[in-house]
Amino acid sequence: MRVGLVNSTPVQEYGQGDYSASEQSEYLLRPSDVIAITVFREPDLSVESIPVGADGTISLPMIGPVKVDGLTTRGVEELVASKLSSAALVNPSVNVNVLQFGSHVVTVEGSVEKPGMYSFKPGTRLSGAMALAGGSSRVAKLREVAVFRQTPRGIAVAKFDYAAVRAGTMMDPVLFPNDRVVVGTSGLSQFWQDLLKTLPAFALFTNI
Repeated sequence: MRVGLVNSTPVQEYGQGDYSASEQSEYLLRPSDVIAITVFREPDLSVESIPVGADGTISLPMIGPVKVDGLTTRGVEELVASKLSSAALVNPSVNVNVLQFGSHVVTVEGSVEKPGMYSFKPGTRLSGAMALAGGSSRVAKLREVAVFRQTPRGIAVAKFDYAAVRAGTMMDPVLFPNDRVVVGTSGLSQFWQDLLKTLPAFALFTNI
C-alpha cells in the first residue's frame, strides 16, 4: 500500500499547466444550483428555495431578476443587499446558502458496476465518480479511462491510467460539471477509440 503524499502537481511538459487537482477555494454558482436567501427580519423578501435559471438569474421579491451565475454566495449577499438598499430598504442583512449543487452531474459509463448519471459535490475527483458508479468491473481496462469535458473551445478529452491514479502516482483530477467518464473504450465509436489510442496515458486534455 502506498503511504504519504500522492501526485497532485501538474506536469508542464505534458500540457497540464492549466489543469488542477485542487478544488476551488470559493464555490461559484452555476445554472441549476438551488439556493436559499434570507433577509433578516424581512420574511416577505426571503426565499426558502430558488433554482438558478439557465440564463444564470434568479427572481426575487421587490428587486426582480438578479444575475448570480459566476458569483460566490458572499457576492450574491452583497449584490442583493445593494439592490434592496436601492429599493429603499434600510441596512438590509442578507444571508445566502447553497441547498443543492444541481449543476454538478457526471456521467459514468463503460466497465463499471452501475453506469449512469450522478450528482456530486464540488471537489469530487475521478476516484469519486468511480465510487459513485460502484467501482470498476472485473474486466475493466483501468489504463483506458477517458474523461470528456465541454470547454469554451469545444469538447476536450483526457486519458487516464486509473491504476496509477489509485496508486497515487498520477493526478486524481477534480471533476467539472457535466464531465463524462468512460471506463474502457470498447463502448465508444471507432473515431473515439482511434483518438484515444493516440493519447499517452497522462492527464492531458486535448481539444478536438
